[in-house]
Amino acid sequence: MGGLRVVFAGTPEFARVALARLQAAGFEIPLVLTQPDRPAGRGMALQSSPVKQWAAGHGITVAQPRSLRLDGKYPDDAAAARDALEAAQADVMVVAAYGLILPQWVLDIMGCPQFSAGPPRGKLAPEGLEPAVSNLPAQVWTGDGGEASREPRPARPRVLHEVKSVGAHHLGCLNIHGSLLPRWRGAAPIHRAIEAGDVETGITIIQMDAGLDTGDMLLTGKLAIAGDDTTASLHDKLAELGGQMIVEALALAERGGLQPVKQPAVGVSYAHKIEKAEALIDWSQPAEVIARKIRAFNPFPGAQARLNGETLKLWRYELNSCFRTEDVRYGMILSANADGVRVACGEGALRLTELQRPGGKRLSAADFLRGFSLTPGMRFNVRG
Repeated sequence: MGGLRVVFAGTPEFARVALARLQAAGFEIPLVLTQPDRPAGRGMALQSSPVKQWAAGHGITVAQPRSLRLDGKYPDDAAAARDALEAAQADVMVVAAYGLILPQWVLDIMGCPQFSAGPPRGKLAPEGLEPAVSNLPAQVWTGDGGEASREPRPARPRVLHEVKSVGAHHLGCLNIHGSLLPRWRGAAPIHRAIEAGDVETGITIIQMDAGLDTGDMLLTGKLAIAGDDTTASLHDKLAELGGQMIVEALALAERGGLQPVKQPAVGVSYAHKIEKAEALIDWSQPAEVIARKIRAFNPFPGAQARLNGETLKLWRYELNSCFRTEDVRYGMILSANADGVRVACGEGALRLTELQRPGGKRLSAADFLRGFSLTPGMRFNVRG
């Protein structure tokens, strides 16, 4: 395994896991693209991305263009990235949570995917992973953006512009996407899956095209969402699954075992970027809905509730969906003790068991109440 030359584009920890898996599998990685260093922490010192830190520690060349648009605000950055891509002579680009949109010239420079016809040979995917079209008739992928023909025909290469050199395999750009497409296209698929109450999610390896997560599916792997999963815990599980799957996808590509399938036209959802304004809890909602938001917004931006001019963050809870009292208004504190802060919701109640004051640490309810007085009858602010 590992005969392909792979350019990698990614930024956060989710991407770092995949990069490490690729390197461990023996793939040659001549170039890594990642976002520029950003100020972080209380001192706002420049901090490198997890991907850059890992790549630099393993002697891999790193490029950090501010943009990839040749006609954009930073054309010199884009031109330098183009030169680096051409010089890399890579067979494929793997993209995972990069944070920059790939313009058409990147798709072109990486070449046209040319997957061989025929069904997968034997059990090529590890247990729990499924070749996306294992039950479809033999097809030849043309790579021209049109329908794959059910009649074998020669592949028609795309016309490339301003390309000096590309790798021999021309596998294009493959994306590691954190949902079972077409469910949750967009920036925040993990958050939105938990918030919506989905019972499962997964990873889809797709052949990138000019659309937003609209490319053809190459490999899918499912993962159950546990009742106590937060975005943090589910992120880590999906990162490991994504790393495993991209290694398998490239191995399949080397053996001619990848066949693309178009995404279904039904079931498309868009996972909008998480905004800080969403973090303020609306206590008129059912307790089950609020509970999902607390899990979805952990660790960012953290679910919030306002009380007496302070904005508290809510991290853990116990759910009581059967609570019914017509005399209590939603957002009202019913009890506050070492077991938790019990709050009435539009339907049901939540017992908050881990809270945080501004600038403070996450604390258990018992420790929190030693420094912050909460008494029954107080009411968390409602939206509006």
